[in-house]
Amino acid sequence: MRKYLLPEKGRFYKANLHCHSTISDGKWTPEEIKENYKARGYSVVAYTDHSVFLTHNDLTDKDFIALNGYELDVTESKPWSTSPRTCHTCFISIDKDKTEQRLYYNNKFLEAQRDKVNIPEGVTNFHREYNHEFISWLMEKGREEGFFVTYNHPVWSLEADGAYMNYHGMHAMEIVNFSSCSLGHQDHNSVIYGNMLKNTKGLYCIAADDNHDRYPIGHPKHDSFGAFTMIKAESLDYNTIAKALLDGSFYASEGPEIHELYVEDGTIHIKTSDVARISMISESRFHQRATAEHIGETINEASFTLSDDAPVGEYVRFILRDLQGKEAYTNAYYVDEFTAENEA
Repeated sequence: MRKYLLPEKGRFYKANLHCHSTISDGKWTPEEIKENYKARGYSVVAYTDHSVFLTHNDLTDKDFIALNGYELDVTESKPWSTSPRTCHTCFISIDKDKTEQRLYYNNKFLEAQRDKVNIPEGVTNFHREYNHEFISWLMEKGREEGFFVTYNHPVWSLEADGAYMNYHGMHAMEIVNFSSCSLGHQDHNSVIYGNMLKNTKGLYCIAADDNHDRYPIGHPKHDSFGAFTMIKAESLDYNTIAKALLDGSFYASEGPEIHELYVEDGTIHIKTSDVARISMISESRFHQRATAEHIGETINEASFTLSDDAPVGEYVRFILRDLQGKEAYTNAYYVDEFTAENEA
């Protein structure tokens, strides 16, 4: 019996799930973001300006979905010049008609848009506290309010000491944040994702630009179009894309593509664009890797057999690397879940 780890039906839609416009500290208007991303093959953009939840449904058309969201930070109470630690989370609304912003704190971005933001009567701003109890509360509250919650750029945030290990409530973490990388931070976070999976079963991973567009297109420091999430869904509409996010029907990438991923008779099969290597990463030490016969050559498929002689632990996930060094990453897939269905 064949079990698809990425859905069999539907098509992949290219998405940027973290961006900033002129509503906060980005240099492109929401309309310019749509124009520039559509021109480069994107079908989905989540508008996640700092502190401000506004809807952008007017930008949605038959070829483009504008997801509505915003980003909040919780930062140590220290001068910015001392590089305080911080935690940033994006909230992407599951419901396109949601307008209320019930989670907020006062800052310059919110004040500038106060007449446009729908903060219900009686809802007050919260006092930010940089500790794992409050941050987990915020993430869990975001889920309760109907948002897809992501945890962003842990390296840029100076949380590489493991603070993220105590956070709970997120749906996904950023395995790549392109803007941070363009600034010189090593926000390629496969190791951090593996660490977080020890405490958070079912955690997904995304790749996103977090673009601010302070440099022109073509400049080496330009921070758009470098990391994306490929969402597989049966149609391009808000509800279907949102459900695909909740279901984990996507993979993260800087370039390589995954065409199929399924398990059959105890063997996992993956079909891809041309890549230098395909690695199956496990919870244990027993990883597997498929490569071409010679350096400079490529492969576009691989099969990995699960064996009692090399136990993988609870999950497996996959990393692709192309000849330019760009990578793609799958979510973690739990062995007991897909083997049980094959045995039934």
